Amino acid sequence: MSQIQQLLSFKKHLEERYLRLIELSDSYRYTDENKSDSAAFKAMKILRKLNQLGYLNKEFS
Repeated sequence: MSQIQQLLSFKKHLEERYLRLIELSDSYRYTDENKSDSAAFKAMKILRKLNQLGYLNKEFS
């Protein structure tokens, strides 16, 4: 597998995980604020990684 394919595969994995965490954060918003905040924080960290991958993807293109 080429490096570009690995980056795209990892990006897809991170996007799915990010969306799952955002949904989890929204579902816990009114019932359990600690879980909501934790999921939102993890989603922010994943979004940062996605932004870094976007930058790398521009370099390879």
